[in-house]
Amino acid sequence: MMNFRFRPAFLSVLTFVFLCNCNDAKSSKQVEEESNITKEQTEVKEELTWLEQTEKAHKKSELLSHDAIALDMVINFGGNERLNGRMTFLTNSTKGKIELKDGTAIYFDGAKVFHSPDLKNEKAARFDAYTWMYFLLFPSKIGDDGAVLKDLGQLQMNDVAYNAQHLSFKGNIGDAPDDWYVIYSNTETNLIDYAGYIVTANKSLEAAEADPHAIGYEDYKSIDGIPVPHSWKYYEWTKEKGLGKEIGFANLSNVEFVDVDASTFAIPEGFVEK
Repeated sequence: MMNFRFRPAFLSVLTFVFLCNCNDAKSSKQVEEESNITKEQTEVKEELTWLEQTEKAHKKSELLSHDAIALDMVINFGGNERLNGRMTFLTNSTKGKIELKDGTAIYFDGAKVFHSPDLKNEKAARFDAYTWMYFLLFPSKIGDDGAVLKDLGQLQMNDVAYNAQHLSFKGNIGDAPDDWYVIYSNTETNLIDYAGYIVTANKSLEAAEADPHAIGYEDYKSIDGIPVPHSWKYYEWTKEKGLGKEIGFANLSNVEFVDVDASTFAIPEGFVEK
């Protein structure tokens, strides 16, 4: 016959062991939960910078996977046609050409610009060679070596809030290192909506800053999955007052990415170096 005198003590030992095991299990569960939280925290991607967000929205890496971009562009200022032609640029912006409707053309290769000997607006050859290319590829250029971005936080312009950055350049960068921009990106899409800027080509910095303008990017269309604004509008602008009167526009059409070969940007015989 079993002796039950030790049963209470036996039960106490079992209870103690059970409680200890429960406590150990609970501690293990807590440790596991804490470990999972830590793991999740380390796996969460760090918040992207403004530049990273903007380049991602504009599909910079996808853009650079293509050789070149080609398009028709008509530019109008003050009610007069400023330029009308077919443009082709390497996506890395190192070479390009503008073939105008009148049969003349402008080519650039790095820092060298060449144009037809009968180009009507010869004085603007260098300006045209680089400016329209830069406005077109602007979202992929703002992270270039020599570009200096300064975070301006959120700025209000014409009653709309934008994420804003000031873009300037280190000395001896390009034809106009004193140019600067105020970039306004959409807070939801991260696409660039506007860029205020000055143009120092053929004028002093003081004169340029007395006459700032802005470009507005509209009618974004997807070309091979890459957003390209097909309508540009130019405005009078100041950082304090925002957009003023519209002073010009550019319309883009027949935009496509193209492959190039050695002949694409070969300088035609007889062209003049500017």
